[in-house]
Parts: sequence; structure tokens; C-alpha cells
Amino acid sequence: MTAPTLRTDRGRALLVLALATAVTVFTATVPLLRDFFDLRVYYGAVHTWVHHGGRIYDYRVPGTSYGFTYPPFAALVMLPLAPMGRHTAIVASLLVNLAALAVVLRILAGPGWRRHGWFRWSLALCVLALFEPLRDTFSFGQVNLVLLALVLGDAWLLTTGRDRWAGVGIGLAAAVKLTPALFIGLLLLARRWRAAGVATAVALAATGLAAWADPRASRFYWTEALWDTNRVGRLDYVSNQSLQGVLARLGDPDRSLWAAVVLLVLCAWAWRASRAVAAGNWTAAFALTGAAACLVSPITWVHHLVWLLPSFAVLARAGHPRPAGVLYAVLCTSVVWLWFEDSSGIDGFLGSNIYTWITLGLLLGLPTGPEGVGGAPTRRTGRKPKYVRYEGLRPARREHAPDAAGPPFGRHRELDDRT
Repeated sequence: MTAPTLRTDRGRALLVLALATAVTVFTATVPLLRDFFDLRVYYGAVHTWVHHGGRIYDYRVPGTSYGFTYPPFAALVMLPLAPMGRHTAIVASLLVNLAALAVVLRILAGPGWRRHGWFRWSLALCVLALFEPLRDTFSFGQVNLVLLALVLGDAWLLTTGRDRWAGVGIGLAAAVKLTPALFIGLLLLARRWRAAGVATAVALAATGLAAWADPRASRFYWTEALWDTNRVGRLDYVSNQSLQGVLARLGDPDRSLWAAVVLLVLCAWAWRASRAVAAGNWTAAFALTGAAACLVSPITWVHHLVWLLPSFAVLARAGHPRPAGVLYAVLCTSVVWLWFEDSSGIDGFLGSNIYTWITLGLLLGLPTGPEGVGGAPTRRTGRKPKYVRYEGLRPARREHAPDAAGPPFGRHRELDDRT
């Protein structure tokens, strides 16, 4: 290895070290620290259920009114917490989320992930550490990153032709939390009947298993807890970046208005996701579905917005790094918390809902053309590549010009923010 190469590598290593230090200082001083609150909910509910003979939904974190809010199958999945101590559970949560993040990045990076090298991956990890939804996922001990990995795993199976087991991940994710059920709708839009059937069957089987394990808990959840949003948290809390949250901060509108807005959003999602499917752009189709799910869910806390990560991969692949960088930077700032106390006025309407506006903008403006291109000319010829017909989510043969290159690739505050 030559001296210039050594100096270059040393300089890159120093840059990564400097950025990692800056990120560490930022995350230790600026964002809200969540003290693994949601993990405490999971841990307490499971221990109450297994060791003390209590019901899953009876547990409350001491000093709060918050308890377990997921379907009963989620408690079954979390049974490994039962023999663990609190500190062991925290370590396990961090390791599981790190593994899920690695899966998500590997899938979104595509087959050429190795060519980016250690330096680019190190920079990417530093940038990801600033992303507020990701920070909160780790510091709350949340599960959304794991669910995203399961869903994207199905996308990978569909696009690589290994679709025998496609739908299992989406079905499991929908049984743990209801929001990912919209991805079954995507499979139906894509006419992936087998995968949609597998996802539905897995979700129903998992739900049935939970009902067999604890009939009382299942009866209570599906007949009472599911319909009581007060168990989850205040709709008007600034962390709720769903359309319901926007309307709640404006007052207390009739639920029919929210239903009408949700219907419009679902129509826009179906139209745009269908275009992405027709172009064979699986990343865009799944990204649009994640954005739509965040918008139509009654409660979308900031940490739920990890579902927007595929959207930034779509923008980067389509050759739009600047808008992707601007939107991503806003999502790193924790800016919505400036309206923590008062979200009234025009500034409150615009500022306290800014993450919702970003999600809506991604739903309406995300490129849906053939993946990795976005209509941009290839780098070496200046000519746009030609594409043949795509079938469903699986891309068909791609034809380039003979000499063309391939497409580029605060501190802790009072916590009302709940799972």
C-alpha cells in the first residue's frame, strides 16, 4: 500500500471519527432521551402475565397510565423477555434493533451494496444516527424497525423470484401491529394473489394462536382495547404526526372529516402505488405504502416514521439527492417539539405538523418510474435507457444502450409519547 493511500485512508478514518464524535455529542445533548419507556411497557406486561398471573392489558408503568397496546400475538413474540432482567432486556432490544437495521440497509442498498465500501457505509451510519425516528426507536426500545425489516424481506423475496414464502413477513408484522396490514393491500394491487393469501393466512393464524394462548386477553383487545385510543395517548400530542393528529390539534373535528381525508389518501396511495407496480419499482411501491400507513393510522408517533426510510432510498436512486437531503435533515431536527406547549396559530399549524407534511409530500411526489432511473439519462451516453414491460413487482429484463453504464445507485421531558 502506497503512502498516499495510507494518508487517504487515515484522513477518511479521522473524518468518520470526527463525525461519530459530533453525532454522539448531539444525541447526548439535543434530542429527548426516552429511557427505554416502551421496552418497560413490554417487559412489565410480559412479566405480569407470566410470573404474576395477571392479564397482559392490566399492567401500567408505575406512575403512569400507560400499558400494553398491541394485539395479544405481540405479547407471545415478546415472551423471551420473561426470563430476562431489565438490563439484559435493554441489551437484547439494542441488538435486535441493530440486526433489523442491518437487514433494512442491506435490502435498500440493493445487490451492489459491497461497492459502497467502509467509508460510505460509515458516513451513512453517522447520518442515520441523527434521524429522529430512528433515534427514538432505539431509545424507546420500540419494535417498528423489526416490522420494517420483516416487510422489506417480503419485498426482496418478491423481486428476486424467491416468492414461495413471500407474505410471511407481512403477515407476522400485521399480527404484531395493525399498521403493516396495508401492505397486504399492496400485494392485492400488485396481483400477487399467492403472497396476499399467505400474508392473510399467517396474520390470522398468529392471531388465532394468541387467542388460544390467552382467550381473555384476545377478547378484551378485539372488543374493547382496540377501539379505545385513550389507552395509546392523546391524539393532539405533538408527537402524533398522523392526519388524525393534525385534525386533533385544530380542535375536535367530527370523525367523519377524518374518515373522508383518510379515504382521499388511500385513493392517492392506490393510484401511485399501482404506477410503481406497473413500472416494476418495488422500492417505491413499498415506500408509498409505508408513507400512507403513517398518514391514515389514528396515531403515528414520531418513532413510527422509520417507515419513511425506503422513501429516501427511492429519492437517492432516482437521482434526487438534494430534496432527499433537505427532507431528511428536517426529520433530524426534532423541530416539531418547538410546539410542545402550544400549537395554535399559523406557525403552529405548519410547524407542529411538519413531519406529516413531509410524509404527505413523499406520498404525492415520490418517483414511481423504473427503479434506479427516475427518467435521468445514463452517465456515460447521455441517453435515456429503454425499458421493456414489467410484470407485477418483479422487474423484467432491462435493456441499456450497448455502451451505457447501469443506473446509479432536550433532554428527557415528561413522556406522553406512547407506543
